[in-house]
Amino acid sequence: MNNGTLLLVDDEAEIIKLMQIYLEHEGYRLLTARTGLEALDIVGRETIDLMVLDIMMPEMDGLEACIKIRETRKFPIIMLSAKGQELDKITGLSVGADDYVTKPFSPLELVARIKSQLRRTRSYLGNATKDSGMIIDGLAVNSSTHEVSVEGQPVKLTPREFAILELLARNSGQVLSMEQIYSKVWKEQYLDSNNTLMVHIRKIREKIEDNPRQPKYLKTVWGVGYKIEKGG
Repeated sequence: MNNGTLLLVDDEAEIIKLMQIYLEHEGYRLLTARTGLEALDIVGRETIDLMVLDIMMPEMDGLEACIKIRETRKFPIIMLSAKGQELDKITGLSVGADDYVTKPFSPLELVARIKSQLRRTRSYLGNATKDSGMIIDGLAVNSSTHEVSVEGQPVKLTPREFAILELLARNSGQVLSMEQIYSKVWKEQYLDSNNTLMVHIRKIREKIEDNPRQPKYLKTVWGVGYKIEKGG
């Protein structure tokens, strides 16, 4: 039985041995690392479903490791630390962690947190990718149902706005010129004096971006066009 691959990163051997008993009993494949650098190496060559990451470690601490991992990977990360102050929790969550557990902790509580994160992720991914769906770093676009959501929250777009977003999502990672987008969506030749597309882009950003002025999803490539980055 393999319920998923977990990576436990902690420089305390006792914690690793203890959690190994609990997690393997629950049917997880467990990988372990003692430093942030070891964790990065494992992430680079293994498919990880969830990581439990200690903050205080030699060579590279958990916060720095989390930042590096979030550049390319989106699996859930649970921070583990002896620091229990509110500011430490906020810092951990702000750099990309999904949950925070304070030492000393109950092994059963940590197992419950792991199961909760995995259920949430698998449910979300399953709903977002079925029926011709595309998911890009939390942005889900469903071509069959014309539904859009951001981090699981539905977003209402007009048919034209959806057509633009769906075109960019289907070509994620590629820059599409204004001429290409306009001709495919409007089925007409683009004129430089026509700012209709830019107005639609602005409206889409207002609906899908936390900060439309610093977009996470719909990027402008100056002098070329627009693109949506590929998800990690």
